[in-house]
Amino acid sequence: MTHDMESTGTASDPQVAAALARLEELGALPVAEHVAVFEDVHRRLAGVLGSLDEEQASGEGRS
Repeated sequence: MTHDMESTGTASDPQVAAALARLEELGALPVAEHVAVFEDVHRRLAGVLGSLDEEQASGEGRS
């Protein structure tokens, strides 16, 4: 089984790393604004997964 996480605990995919970096903003935001951040992170990660599905379906795959 392979993982997309480097030994440092950061995502090796730049799009995933950028999405997860948004979570670091939570500490400076009021709780009422957390939902918007979570929704944005979810949207970004879903987009990455969708592109992986498309690549796999077309036979490209990631290395």
